[in-house]
Amino acid sequence: MFTYIMRRILYTIPVVWGVVTAVFILINVVPGDPAMIMMGQRGDPETLAKIRHDLGLDLPLHKQYINFISQLIKGDLGTSYRTNEKVADAIKDRLGATARLAMWALVLGTVIGVGAGILSAVKQYSVFDYSAMIIAIAGVSAPVFWVGLLLLLIFAYGLGWLPGAGYGDGSWRYLILPVITLGVRPGALTARLTRSCMLEVLNQDYIRTAKAKGLAGNVVVMKHALKNAMIPVVTIVGTQIASLLSGAVLTETIFAWPGIGRLSVEALIARDFPMIRGTVIFMALIFLVANLIVDISYGFFDPRIRYD
Repeated sequence: MFTYIMRRILYTIPVVWGVVTAVFILINVVPGDPAMIMMGQRGDPETLAKIRHDLGLDLPLHKQYINFISQLIKGDLGTSYRTNEKVADAIKDRLGATARLAMWALVLGTVIGVGAGILSAVKQYSVFDYSAMIIAIAGVSAPVFWVGLLLLLIFAYGLGWLPGAGYGDGSWRYLILPVITLGVRPGALTARLTRSCMLEVLNQDYIRTAKAKGLAGNVVVMKHALKNAMIPVVTIVGTQIASLLSGAVLTETIFAWPGIGRLSVEALIARDFPMIRGTVIFMALIFLVANLIVDISYGFFDPRIRYD
């Protein structure tokens, strides 16, 4: 197991390098001068030249790249052009809000999705099965911004039951609408995939053998079928964890949630290149770590999988 983990970590190094290089190249080909943005509309050529020198923008591109890589190795993501704040500190400050939102959205989507998928598979072709899958298809098809705006229109501005935006005092009332908005699509995907996997497993010979031995239906489903059907579900849940933790851009923007997703949007609008680079690299690292955890968890759900 240790060898497998170390091998996977080594495999991620060229991936991280590729992501970092791609981000650096894309940021440098985007139109716009960061020095001009920092100086504003009023300024003179001398001030502009000084700002470019202080930022290292007057260096050749390959030297800028070497400086960028050396800073990353030291754990320095740079300093924001807009707020003069360390990018790593800004991400750290916003991570708590994003993690809280992502955790509850994942719990909501996983619990409802797995539960609905199991019941749909057990009660195949029933009214519940058809109803649950219709709702799941709608959940997958509905854009996140449409779901968020619809919930705002009904529950915040129409009925006035819940606050429409912001973090407030951190109470659960501010969390409900963003969590539902963010959890709808993961829950719908999980429900459809769980149903499909459960139906495939329930038709296996060892399930029929377990039923023939007189085991209770819930024991057959939960102990024998579910565990073997969970590998594809774990894969999709793992990718959802990465997506949610890396910043729910649309949800956080709609509800003015002070997370990493909104931070990246603000940086993009302001052409704050260090902040854009930092958030993108952070998202890539989250995806890599989540995929590693998912791969390791396969051995728990299916003993036939070995890491030798």
